[in-house]
Amino acid sequence: MKDSDRQPSSEPFSRVAVIGAGSWGTALATVLARSGRDVSLWSRRAELAEAINLRGENHDYLPDIDLPPGIRATGVIGDALAGAEAVLIVTPSSTLRDICTAMAPHIPPGIPIALACKGIERGTGLLLSEVVSEMLPGHPVGAVSGPTFARETALDHPTAATVAFPFSYADRLDPHASPAARLAVSLSGGGFRPYVSDDLVGVEVGGAVKNVIAIACGMMSGAGFAENTRAALITRGIDEMKQLAEALGGRRETVTGLAGAGDLTLTCSSTTSRNMSLGTQLGQGIARPDCFDGKPVVVEGEVNAVSVIDLARRIGVPMPICETVNAVLHEGADLEDSFSALWRRPIEAEPRALDILLDHPSPSARLDFGVPR
Repeated sequence: MKDSDRQPSSEPFSRVAVIGAGSWGTALATVLARSGRDVSLWSRRAELAEAINLRGENHDYLPDIDLPPGIRATGVIGDALAGAEAVLIVTPSSTLRDICTAMAPHIPPGIPIALACKGIERGTGLLLSEVVSEMLPGHPVGAVSGPTFARETALDHPTAATVAFPFSYADRLDPHASPAARLAVSLSGGGFRPYVSDDLVGVEVGGAVKNVIAIACGMMSGAGFAENTRAALITRGIDEMKQLAEALGGRRETVTGLAGAGDLTLTCSSTTSRNMSLGTQLGQGIARPDCFDGKPVVVEGEVNAVSVIDLARRIGVPMPICETVNAVLHEGADLEDSFSALWRRPIEAEPRALDILLDHPSPSARLDFGVPR
């Protein structure tokens, strides 16, 4: 390659703080350390941080995976942020405001913050990036999202994800120096392959809505339906993502990428996903308190169903699959009745430009739940 053909290089961040030592936080810390970054990993529980440092393994969340050198765990958030050039927040979305409050005294102005958690804030309807911008003003805020199971990522299976930040005027003049490009390069190594996006809204909407659609797929799979049903829910679920993203200023094509269609396809393919697993158990008739053997497992799609629907109703975006999931999870609706009603809604055109709405010819039809297959 001639010198004139070489692409300008992006400078990776030398030191990155990962806030959250669950499975995904630990997996991202592993990717960063494997790529040569100096990583501080904050755990809410000091005893877990001590165990990670002692054993070189996060036995609670990623057992039997040796962590690479370069990861230092701590239970003190100020220590984790000291000297960090970039920060990844990888905590449950419901705790985000508390995490930002704890970070505020310790993070210098201008440090880029990327969210590796997904959701829409309940009550406010804010995207998580908007929450961070409100709580920690003066920082570029972005997201890392895509079809990624933590264990496979930590084991260095080939994996792709999107790194999204809004691009300022300066970023467009010199995109290689943008936070998105620098974080993408920081994560690049081994099997982890990032892509760069400037559509943060589209990426965040895809990440929030896909969890709800995955619960729908799980519900119908658990009830005994198979691939036709799942393909229909995935495809129409992507359309719901597109409509919400576009209404909020995002781009429809972003939702067809890694952070939308890619992430949804993965989440709906395996009960390794807690969202899919919850839906499957509910579809099998297991009561919610008895799911996951009665353990108090946080399922982001269960939390997000309320906030997604609240926001969609507020801005007038129809999301019938998400409405159905929310009704079953939070409004006491019967699963079989709700999905039968979803299937007998008026018949629509698939391209939005074709304005057709037809009454369903069998308004009382029911799906065949409980039929051996």
